Amino acid sequence: MKSYLRPYAGKLVVSWLAALLGVCAGIVFPLIGKEVVDGPVRSGDEGALVSLGLVAFGVGVAEALMIFLRRWSQVGPVLGLETRIRDDLYAHLQRLPMRFHGEWQSGQLLSRATTDLSTIRRFLGFGLLFLVMNVIQLTTVTVVLLNMYWPLGLLVAGSAVPIIWVSLRFEKQYIKISRQVQDEQGDLATLVEESAIGIRTVKAFGRRRHVYETFVKNAEKLYDSSMRRVDLSARFFTFLEVIPNFTLALVLLLGALAVGTGGLTLGTLVAFTTLMLQLVWPIASMGYILAMAQESMTAADRVMEVMDTVPEIRGGTRTIDDPRGHLRFEGVGFRFDGKPVLRDVWLEVRPGETVAVVGATGSGKTTLTALVPRLLDVTEGRVTIDGHDVRDLDLSVLRAVVATAFEEPTLFSMSVRENLTLGHRQATDEELREALEVAQATFVYDLPWGLDTRIGEQGMSLSGGQRQRLALARAVLAKPKILVLDDTLSALDVETEALVEEALRHVLREATGIVVAHRASTVLLADKVALLSGGTITHVGRHHDLLEEVPEYRELLAAEEVLA
Repeated sequence: MKSYLRPYAGKLVVSWLAALLGVCAGIVFPLIGKEVVDGPVRSGDEGALVSLGLVAFGVGVAEALMIFLRRWSQVGPVLGLETRIRDDLYAHLQRLPMRFHGEWQSGQLLSRATTDLSTIRRFLGFGLLFLVMNVIQLTTVTVVLLNMYWPLGLLVAGSAVPIIWVSLRFEKQYIKISRQVQDEQGDLATLVEESAIGIRTVKAFGRRRHVYETFVKNAEKLYDSSMRRVDLSARFFTFLEVIPNFTLALVLLLGALAVGTGGLTLGTLVAFTTLMLQLVWPIASMGYILAMAQESMTAADRVMEVMDTVPEIRGGTRTIDDPRGHLRFEGVGFRFDGKPVLRDVWLEVRPGETVAVVGATGSGKTTLTALVPRLLDVTEGRVTIDGHDVRDLDLSVLRAVVATAFEEPTLFSMSVRENLTLGHRQATDEELREALEVAQATFVYDLPWGLDTRIGEQGMSLSGGQRQRLALARAVLAKPKILVLDDTLSALDVETEALVEEALRHVLREATGIVVAHRASTVLLADKVALLSGGTITHVGRHHDLLEEVPEYRELLAAEEVLA
């Protein structure tokens, strides 16, 4: 936290100093009133009245200036703190492995990056300062009241006992209900996001009513929890309103009796009452501030759940000056939650060579390809590029050498050009056209604004085949030394697939290629085929040789109905 606040240290000092001076000015004002009543007003001295009036005016102006200065100097640090934490949270999310993102709901992450950080900012910008100010004001005013007239001062001090007792009970209950509400907000955000992304599936299966009822059920659950929190807060806030007002009534009654018996001057009673009124707001607001504090602490805990997650995949420091793309799997194994997915995998792919990885569904083909750019990390053995263990390479260097096109392409809510140039920001229009021609994705030039057309969230305005072709063009545009195609052509029609494969042959001549394949036509892109079975590579050879010699390979292609 210190590192976040260090750039704003100067403004924070000004803000807190202005707050303290403002509190002092507020306390001095009733004391001036006491002198006015007991002095000039009582004696009729107009000259002294004017002098004290000018002093009171000056104190009031000073208090107003301190309030302005406090607010002006407070805004920048608080907003800056929220922005820097959000930036660090987002950067940390990028470093966390695919396993983490697979286990966490996107709505929960979204609520932490937005709602929770806003909750923290509101407390730091308002609650924390006023919490400290209120404590200082309550303590200082109580001491002044005890010095002014100790019997009434003891009455005021004694009223704090039930407030403290109830506040402690409120705190314990509010922590629990506050966390429940914030978690349910994240669950509801996840539901809304999934419903929006999957709207076509929802409509296609006629599940609108089911999805709506699920949403209503979760919304009502959040409503009930929120109402319990409001009910708890309302009872606590009401109690805080009653105690100071009841105490004030007793002060006025006992003070008036003291004035009548001569034990207290009228000016002292006026000052005492005015100072008592200054305690009403700090005490009444204490409930609101404590509620903010609990919500902020819960929000901070939720944010730290993410920030404290240690990235499993950390980049090395090595670079490759002139990468060739010589890829080797050396005794590679991978376990997921203790269960073996891959074991003792040995495979070599020389520069300019293409290997097709073929295997039954669930055999670990996607896991194998994910080990190359370190989307996942091996648990046994190692993967090397040009003799360097990929775990020793700087991640930015590694992912500049390796480009991947996935079976389920991800497109972002931005223009076609921005989606394509994610891996090559300086690409020229000519390079873009070449990549689009390879992927048979020149349809983008017919869109309303060509390459500058925004394609919407997840690219849902495009067909599955169009999305795959754009993702392939993005990978080709990066001009990697190693190109990984994870069943990238599955959504293409036969005619388009043939055109893409013909263009890919030229691209793969200049890169090391790993192609996850299910069709014989895709397998024919490769120089050799690796059969993945039982979590390991059992055969490596040419397509026609494996067809003749390996029954399992022949049966697998037949089952996929892709025999040539």
